[in-house]
Amino acid sequence: MRATKRTRAGTALTNLILDLFKVNNRMLTSGDKLVAGLGLTSARWQVLGTIATSDRPQPVAWIARDMGANRQNVQRIINDLASEGLVALATNPHHRRAQLVILTDKGKNAFEAAMRLQAPWVNGLSEGLKVKDIETTHGVLMALRLKLEGNEDVEEQT
Repeated sequence: MRATKRTRAGTALTNLILDLFKVNNRMLTSGDKLVAGLGLTSARWQVLGTIATSDRPQPVAWIARDMGANRQNVQRIINDLASEGLVALATNPHHRRAQLVILTDKGKNAFEAAMRLQAPWVNGLSEGLKVKDIETTHGVLMALRLKLEGNEDVEEQT
């Protein structure tokens, strides 16, 4: 059986994807180490951040959608955060079973502490990188994300 040949862009994107997998794993490991002293993991920190930056309380399914994550995984993390008092669940007036997730004061404090650690960490990571290169890479990743989400009209949105 003959393999289908990739285009030059397809080969370049394949190499980028493989490196993204490696970077993602290292980013999660580094993030875990960064916030371990706060009793957080990268996954918990990401969920707290999604809740903290939301305009209003949301149900778990919406939080998962905003993160591009699996609802069941986010639910498990929300349950853990709730048991530790970092989030609370509130009645949703629009849906009986889908409770709203709210950041508690303890959760806000944990997220703010994580972000205080993040600033010097990310500044160190960015040393030696050109802002223009970072912005270009961000644009490419946003375009890929939109395509993967099924939005074919990428160029107008990036």
